[in-house]
Amino acid sequence: MPTLEEILARSIPELKDRYVERERPVPKGLVESLENDARQGAHHLAKLIRERWRKNRAEGQRLHNLLRFEIDLWEQGFNMIAGVDEAGMAPLAGPVIAGAVILPKNYKLKRLNDSKQILDETVRGELAEQIKRDCIVWAVGCAEVEEIDTLNIYHAGLLAMRRAVEGLASQPDFILVDARRIPHCPTPQRGIIKGDTLSASIAAASIIAKTTRDAIMIEFDSMHPGYNFKTHKGYPTPEHCRCLKELGATPIHRRSFARVRQALGLDPIQDNLFPEEQADAAGA
Repeated sequence: MPTLEEILARSIPELKDRYVERERPVPKGLVESLENDARQGAHHLAKLIRERWRKNRAEGQRLHNLLRFEIDLWEQGFNMIAGVDEAGMAPLAGPVIAGAVILPKNYKLKRLNDSKQILDETVRGELAEQIKRDCIVWAVGCAEVEEIDTLNIYHAGLLAMRRAVEGLASQPDFILVDARRIPHCPTPQRGIIKGDTLSASIAAASIIAKTTRDAIMIEFDSMHPGYNFKTHKGYPTPEHCRCLKELGATPIHRRSFARVRQALGLDPIQDNLFPEEQADAAGA
């Protein structure tokens, strides 16, 4: 192991790459030595390392707060706590997908957050793969377009959630759900408003649901060329609405949705969602 003197003999760019870019453990006394170094670059590097420490402390506190619901349940004696969330309530096309995840106790994954807050698809994918490797169990549930059109989107989302929970290889003893409760589910559960931003388990489930659905929509893109499903994933973007108007609806478009019915020349149908259901459907 190199001595502090040997480390300080290296170039500033090399030290920056090691202790800032790659975030390797900082040897004791290094920052203080850099602050006393005559080189201007050394002073700047010391500031960067301290800023890295500050951000790491803030991220650690954020991740601890993200476990507050789980910690309370662990203290009550629950061990297998599943987070459940869905993706794809608002799109005009494609299924709604739910994820269910049981995380290990005190699990902290850097950058873990509600999938809607993670705008970089690559980062979402990396987090999803890490969660799948680290978690106790995970599963996804699906409600197809035909079920959405039959049940309405709100109840189809609940169906996908129930299927995700039933698909877990080990069943939970408590479930945390984003904003609602899963019907016909005997396991104790709690709905948390904006739970995907407040619970690590729900956030993890939201990432798995989102990345799973995105992959499905990318597959649909090759099956239905011209709609660019790989980019907008079925959401009602201006481009998607233009394609729908010009090309018509595909078999994966939701015929219970007003814009799709309009493109098909069908009469509007009466909205059978309760007000709280409308809010849930518009937000996912």
